[in-house]
Amino acid sequence: MADTDALCAIVQIKQLKARYFRAIDTKDWGLLRDQLTDDVVADFRDSAGSQDESLLNHGADAFIASVQATLAGVTTVHHGHTPEITLTGAREARAIWAMDDRLWVAEGSNLPFRWLHGFGHYHDCYRKARGRWLIASTRLSRIRVETG
Repeated sequence: MADTDALCAIVQIKQLKARYFRAIDTKDWGLLRDQLTDDVVADFRDSAGSQDESLLNHGADAFIASVQATLAGVTTVHHGHTPEITLTGAREARAIWAMDDRLWVAEGSNLPFRWLHGFGHYHDCYRKARGRWLIASTRLSRIRVETG
């Protein structure tokens, strides 16, 4: 891959992840769905402090349904930082993103906290499909979680 093609791919992947975060925070489920491959694997089992198998989703529709249910009545802010993006082929890439997120939970939610501030990393794989870069898998690992 030529240097200019590689730089363009990296910029496109950064924009993809920015849209992903914005879609979650604004609850724009159509926009979120548009950032994912149909067969995306979303693994958030290590994000809750204890291994929760219900937080492993296969397929974009299952992932969207899970996020919608979990974040009903929750205000979120996600920030991704300092991506380490590696192009592994003309149509594949992977990245690790430092992240922090904040969640504020409305009364009546089933979540076991009123607020959360998490710190960790997203581990993503990307695939170029439908003419653009998409998230093929994402895994969130947290280093620290503060709740109240």
